[in-house]
Amino acid sequence: MKLWQKATGSKKEVEQFTIGRDPEFDSILAPFDVLGSMAHAHMLAKIGLLTEEDNAILQKGLKEIYFEIEQGKFSIAPGVEDVHSQVEFLLTERYGEVGKKLHSGRSRNDQVLVDLKLYYRAAIQELVGEVSELFDLLLTLSEKHKNDLMPGYTHTQLAMPSSFGLWFGSFAESLTEDMGLLKAAFDLSNKNPLGSAAGYGSSFPLDRTMTTELLGFADLHHNVINAQNSRGKTERTLSFALAGLAGTLNKLATDVCLFMNQHFAFISFPDDLTTGSSIMPHKKNPDVFELIRAKTNQVQAVPTAVGYLLTNMSTGYHRDMQLLKEEIFPAIETMKSCLSMSTFMLKSIRVRPNILQDSFYKHLFSVEVVNELVLQGVPFRDAYKKVGLDIEADQFSPDQTSLNHTHEGSIGNLCTKEIQEKMNKSQKEFDFERVLQAIQGLIK
Repeated sequence: MKLWQKATGSKKEVEQFTIGRDPEFDSILAPFDVLGSMAHAHMLAKIGLLTEEDNAILQKGLKEIYFEIEQGKFSIAPGVEDVHSQVEFLLTERYGEVGKKLHSGRSRNDQVLVDLKLYYRAAIQELVGEVSELFDLLLTLSEKHKNDLMPGYTHTQLAMPSSFGLWFGSFAESLTEDMGLLKAAFDLSNKNPLGSAAGYGSSFPLDRTMTTELLGFADLHHNVINAQNSRGKTERTLSFALAGLAGTLNKLATDVCLFMNQHFAFISFPDDLTTGSSIMPHKKNPDVFELIRAKTNQVQAVPTAVGYLLTNMSTGYHRDMQLLKEEIFPAIETMKSCLSMSTFMLKSIRVRPNILQDSFYKHLFSVEVVNELVLQGVPFRDAYKKVGLDIEADQFSPDQTSLNHTHEGSIGNLCTKEIQEKMNKSQKEFDFERVLQAIQGLIK
């Protein structure tokens, strides 16, 4: 039996097809569904649709369910359509008719919307935590290896001298830029849709500002149609934020796989962090980074999938939106695991010193020699031609131990402090403390 069911139910074929994977994802939404219901019940009591006694009973029952969820004791029973139904059935079963009053003034449309917003907001907080941990490690490695030179490449060809400090630092700064995309997704997730009902409001005098404050939202979707239309827009924005992070980790993982190759041998990891071959005893394979590379490619495809799901969709709710969860929820978990494993692995990275002292890399210093001639007064084009002719004649023999790069962001001036300040600023823009205080206020 469904909450909305009248005398006749759906055929089992229709039911199975339309429910799809919702029970799997609704279990993730369960604690957020309860939080939304707590706020909604408080609001209904304020406007007189619940008595104070009704509200006290509902708050007691909802808190019981919330802590059962936290303890892993909650599940959606067979035949129950969704998490909203399960929570209401439990309240009615345990506390009687008062459980049936909770749904006044809302629809499953705004109920699932508020669940999703709360879940995305919490997931972004976890992602920011993972990003911050990886960022701190990358900056530490950047400073530690700022004097360890390595080749830089363009077109995958030897180009100019670089350093591990510069390489690690590049990914740290990239993460600060990815935080901007996460903040845009957080802002959309941090708006309250509760009270928009099916997308056209309610004749009850709902206090939407009250539920906004109770749930710690920074703002509300004022227009009820726009609140419903934010479903899809929020997921699209979040998918781009996830793809941005995935792009950063993908490049890092690709570099690691390349630099571990014996032809490069720039970096290595302990044996217990690599895998072997069933027939080749010498193999040390970078399986973790290969999987990070593959998984982040999967995540970078999510915006396309989300975009196609939303194509040609008119105003209002459509069942198509149910499938957004199948794209976004796994992508969030994938990114959290990829961030966590990147941090775990990089804590044990070993950098080979003195790479550029090998004469194999002497041509990397061609620009250094050209610039030195220019500083001595030789016109750039003449200096360039001279060095080029020396290389062709195999008469090029530069000093491979001395470099003098001083401008911002170069080998000799990594701007670690400035990059750290960028991250600090990004982190402060997420008002996680306000959210935490609101949630604690509901469940205390």
